[in-house]
Amino acid sequence: MATPETLLANLEQLQEQLQEALEQQDWEQLSRLNAQVRPTVEPIMSEVEQGRLSATLVREHLEALNRFVSEANSAAAKARDEARASLQGVSQNRNAAKTYQDVSSNRQR
Repeated sequence: MATPETLLANLEQLQEQLQEALEQQDWEQLSRLNAQVRPTVEPIMSEVEQGRLSATLVREHLEALNRFVSEANSAAAKARDEARASLQGVSQNRNAAKTYQDVSSNRQR
């Protein structure tokens, strides 16, 4: 079994990887890393329950993780809105091109 220090180091490393994926807006990597959060946190919580890790220290790490989650949610919502706006622009361009094509073909008749 990993030492408490190793468990905290693993959590810190996961947080760094999550932050990097968010900065790169790598949503697939964020999703993969998100799946690792619970398996990384559960043994830490077990160590706290058994008195081998400071609850205060773990709380600080979990609060940092919570701030990250909030930041990631905001970034994901922004990316979603940008994608939606981009798709609406493509749709408008497609409609304009179709209208132009219809008008042009009517003139040639």
